Amino acid sequence: MYLMPIIPKFIIRWVAKRYVAGHDIADAIKVMKRLSSENACFTVDVLGEEISSIEEVSFFEEEYSNLIDQIINHNLDANISLKPTAFGLLIDESEALKKIEKIARKAAKHGMFVRLDMEDHRVTQQTIDLVFSLHQSGLYNVGTVLQARLFRTEKDIVKIQEKLAGKSDIRICKGIYLESSDIAHTSYQDIVDATNSSIDLLLDCRAYTAIASHDIPVIEHSLKALSSRGFIKENLELDEVELDSINWGKGKGPGYEFQMLLGVRGDIRRKLSSQGHRTRIYLPYGKHWYEYSMRRLRENPDVAWHVAKSIVMPWTNRR
Repeated sequence: MYLMPIIPKFIIRWVAKRYVAGHDIADAIKVMKRLSSENACFTVDVLGEEISSIEEVSFFEEEYSNLIDQIINHNLDANISLKPTAFGLLIDESEALKKIEKIARKAAKHGMFVRLDMEDHRVTQQTIDLVFSLHQSGLYNVGTVLQARLFRTEKDIVKIQEKLAGKSDIRICKGIYLESSDIAHTSYQDIVDATNSSIDLLLDCRAYTAIASHDIPVIEHSLKALSSRGFIKENLELDEVELDSINWGKGKGPGYEFQMLLGVRGDIRRKLSSQGHRTRIYLPYGKHWYEYSMRRLRENPDVAWHVAKSIVMPWTNRR
């Protein structure tokens, strides 16, 4: 981990090809077309986070508008994810809401879902409040992400479900941001346990549950939780699960789906898909590939190990 900053940028770029679709929309479309043959759907994210001036929002506003057009033009099973701080949430909250609402309305016209990504704890409540405001404006095609490592997450699940009256759509993940032990679980097992508990609560609340995890213990727990609640049949092994045929609308699974990052655990994703589970690939692209890659390398041991392995065994750098 401590060696990450001294790894040459060209090595990071080489490895990043596995986890980032490319620099522009055309690159993202090409990757989605290729992976669509694996029966995957997609959430597309334009890389870029907190901005320093409100003028920078115009890039993201235009890029996401064009992205929606291209997804529709190419008839891809995809939705979009955006980071509120890239739309100026920490600079001018009301202006950020207006810009995000504009994108959400355009997406809604095409029946496309918009995920407000969750960033560090500074904006947790603000991001949730954005979802509330957008739903109040009739934009029910908007949901957010909750990070299970935060102590507050289970309370947030209950509040969101109560506030949105059955229209909540939540992506639950462990959380990539390393938070203080004062507000978050920090050990691996505690985080896994908190993630599993959050998944149980989401399913019990009947929120649409997007299970975003590459951890086998979390995936296996999820399958058992889904089975015990009647979402899937009784068989619990990964290669034996079958789905009930419940229609939850365009682009959705039967109340849940599994999500994985581009280039990570493709074998597990394909296996889940072959058993009938809806699987979604989080697909980032953009010029900020280096910052995104470095954050993944610093905070994800699996990815960091992949870099080391790819240096000595370059043939392993395949999706």
